[in-house]
Amino acid sequence: MMAEETKVSRWYLVHTYSGKEQKVLNELKERIRGYGLEDRILEVLLPVDYYSVVDKKGKRKIKPVKVFPGYILVKMVMDDESWYVVRNTPGVLGFVGPTGKPTPISEDEIKKIIEERITEEKAKEKLHFNINDRVRILVGPFKNMEGVVEAIDEEKGTARVVLKMFGREMPVEIQSEHIQKV
Repeated sequence: MMAEETKVSRWYLVHTYSGKEQKVLNELKERIRGYGLEDRILEVLLPVDYYSVVDKKGKRKIKPVKVFPGYILVKMVMDDESWYVVRNTPGVLGFVGPTGKPTPISEDEIKKIIEERITEEKAKEKLHFNINDRVRILVGPFKNMEGVVEAIDEEKGTARVVLKMFGREMPVEIQSEHIQKV
C-alpha cells in the first residue's frame, strides 16, 4: 500500500470528526497498545490553547480551545501496518495530503505548533493584575469600561478601580474575577 517505507518517524496531520478529537485520540492510543505499535506510532497530540473566560454566572474559568478543530497530530514511522491502524481508527477521516496520501509536516512547523501554545499557567497569569495596572471590567453595569487599579483587597477578592465617568474620576469596588488586565 505505502510505496516508500522508511524507519524515520515524522509528524502527520490526521483529519477526524469535529468535536470527536479527544475520543479519537484516546481510541488511537488504545489501538497502538493493542497492536503493539508503540515503537512506530510514537506520539499522538491534540494541541490546545488555554484562555481565561468568564462564564454566564460571572465566574472566571480557564477554558481549553483546540488549535486545529477536527484534527490531531500523530508522530509515526509510516508503513503499511501503522498507516492501517491510524486510518482505520473509529472517527478518523484520513490523513491530510493530496488525494489522501499522508504528507509529513516539517520539523519547523511542528516546533512552532508545540512551542506557541498558550498553557494553562500562561492563561492563569493573565488573571493577575497589580496596583496602577490598566484593566477592563468584564461584567455588570460597568462592563467593557477601562480603568486603573487603585487598591487590591485579597481577603475579599476585590479591587478598587478608578473609572473616568462624566468628566471625573470615580472609584468602584469590583470582584477580582470580573477584571481583566488590558
